[in-house]
This record gives sequence, C-alpha cells and structure tokens, in this order.
Amino acid sequence: MTTDTRTTSPTRRGTVPLLAAGVFVVGTSEFLPAGLLPLIAADLQVPIPAVGTLISMFAIGMLVGAPVMALLTLRLPRRLTLLGALAVFGAAHLLPVFVGGYGVLLVSRGIAAVACATYWAVASLIAIGTVDETRVPRALAALVTGLSLANIVGVPAGTWLGQRAGWKAAFIAVALASLLLFVLQAVAIRDRSSVPSEPLLRLARRELRVLTRPAALVALGTTAAFQGAVFCAFSYLSPLLTEVAGVPAAVVPLVLLGNGVGMLVGIRIGNRLVTAGLLVTVRRCLLVLAGALLLVLAASWHPVAVIVAEVLLGVATGLLVPAINGRIFQVAGTAPTLASGMNVGAFNVGNAVGPWLGGLAIAAGLGLRAPVVIGIGLVVLALLLTQLSRALERPGLE
Repeated sequence: MTTDTRTTSPTRRGTVPLLAAGVFVVGTSEFLPAGLLPLIAADLQVPIPAVGTLISMFAIGMLVGAPVMALLTLRLPRRLTLLGALAVFGAAHLLPVFVGGYGVLLVSRGIAAVACATYWAVASLIAIGTVDETRVPRALAALVTGLSLANIVGVPAGTWLGQRAGWKAAFIAVALASLLLFVLQAVAIRDRSSVPSEPLLRLARRELRVLTRPAALVALGTTAAFQGAVFCAFSYLSPLLTEVAGVPAAVVPLVLLGNGVGMLVGIRIGNRLVTAGLLVTVRRCLLVLAGALLLVLAASWHPVAVIVAEVLLGVATGLLVPAINGRIFQVAGTAPTLASGMNVGAFNVGNAVGPWLGGLAIAAGLGLRAPVVIGIGLVVLALLLTQLSRALERPGLE
C-alpha cells in the first residue's frame, strides 16, 4: 500500500460509490453467518455454539488482519492490494463450498476476515485520496453507508437465499458479487499515488512512531469505546424488545430495519456537522448518543416508545460516523496507511468488547437493560477520552 493519499484518476467521482459497493459485499459476509447458524449446524452436524465460533473467528481475523496487512502492503500499489483482497475474499467463500467440513469453513472465515480487513483499510485510503481534506469525513462515511446497507439489505437477502437454497448458495452469491466488483474496480479505479522506494521496515517504523503517539492512541480508544457502546446495546436488542418491552417477535426485524435506516439518516446529517471541527463534532455527537441510550433505557417499559427510541438510537449512531472516522486520519498525519488499518481494528475491538461486557452483565443477573447501561458508561468513557484528546491537541491541528 502506498503512503500518498491523493489520486488524480479522471474517474474518481465514481470511485467512492464503487468502493462502498465493495464494503456492502464484505459487510454482508461479515454478518451473514448469524442468520445461517441453524442451517450450517444441521448440514455439518455440529452444535450451534461451535458454529457461532465462525463469528468470533471473523472478528479476530479483522482485528489482527487490519493493522498487520496495512504494514505488510506498505510498498504495494493500493489498487493491486484492493483487487488482491477482493480476489482472496471471493475465493475464501468458494473454499467451503467445494471442500466440506467444519474445520475448512472455520479457516475460510479467518481468511475472508483478513481479506475483508485489508479491503476496508485500502478502500479508505483510496476514498480519501479522491477528495480534498475538508471532505475526508464524508468520503469515509460513504463507505460506512455500504456497511449499513449490508445490514439492511444484504444480510436479510443472504439469509433468505440460504433458507431456500442452502447456506452454500449464500456463500456462492457472495463470491459472485466479489467477482463482479473485482471486474468493475479493475476497470474503473485508477489510483496513481506513488509507491514509496524506501525499505519496508523503515516505512513501518515511521508509521508506527506516528500511530503510537498519545494523541493517536486516544483517538483509537475513543473509536473503540464508541463502537463498544453501540454494539453492547444493539447485540441484546431482540430480547430487550420481546422480553422487557413486550414487542411481538415478528416486529423485531422491522425495528432492526428502522434502526438501520435511522443510521443512514444520521450519517447524512453528520456529514454536515463536521464543519464545526472533527473533535468538537465527536464530543457533541457522543452527548447525543448518550441521550439516545438514556431514552432507550427509559422507554424500555413501553413497546411503542422503545421502538421509536431504537430508531433514534440509529440516527444518533450515524451522526458520529463521519467525524469519528475522519478524526484518526487527522491525528495520524503522515501515517495514513497504518491509521486506516488501526481504525478498522479499533472498531472491531468495540465489536468484541461491547457484547462481551453486556453478556457478563446479563449472566450476573443484572437484567436485559444492563447492556444499555453499560453502553452509556462506554459513551462516558469516550467523552473522557475526547477531553484527554483536547488536552493533547497540538496548536493548529484542528
């Protein structure tokens, strides 16, 4: 991966939507096994908890793969890295189709996760290279929109296909979509940023020096705390709705849809808020997120009120997406490549830690509202980190 963040491609106006389409595909795959767990378990004759390990394997692959691959590909052209990641990602979905067994499926999910993390990291770099600095948060938010659409459209569609034609059909569909995007991106994306000539180890040391500065580490911690808060509350949404608020189980998918649409609306609004400055916007939007979680907590006694609160929570989450993604690149300065990988890693730390904390609270007998309370606590942690970030701020950074 190159270190220059600019591209002069004449087709750059269509680059970000095309990259977002790739995020849609990899995002669909990331969450797809959750809807196919019973089918996979029955076909491979393994218990459902064992199949659930597929989700953990993907999270681990993303967490480890993002920063490692960012470093290993520092001297490779971004376009080559992007296309290579797509090719490996598609192949990883065909492997368990033609080679049976749970072990093969588990390994293939790990490979797909590393490829997914690599795609995310390099797609972010190419996306920010198509715009000027003031529009970087908007370009990154466009990629996250692809992930939101994956949850709203891709995962339900993949689950529907798997239920009717078998889980392998859903995996084949992901592989075919990857192939289509490989062709489209090979034709349309022309990243012309220069490839650094200095040795890989020197490049890696330089980027590591920047990314291990307190300001960068605090920014990454803020991202992890934010994502942990959202996923802690969201992971236990279904039982909160049905067992606490009395929402019919048949309505839960519609609530999830409303939350996803709310997030898309929030992203669009968040794009307009970043003009106030990234750190200021992150702080303000974290306060809104805390308010939304408090509203969910207060409304959890009433079915209609909690549905409205969950949609508003989606909006509040989306508000943060442009600013919190743009912030790490602002702090990273001359180390955008590793920053991209570390940013993906920070989100996955939140994805893992948030639900884990929520599960511990429920197992301790604190009830199904406890994950929301923990989510509020994690938002408070993120706010404290933004205050620390403000104290560490260099003059003229914002």
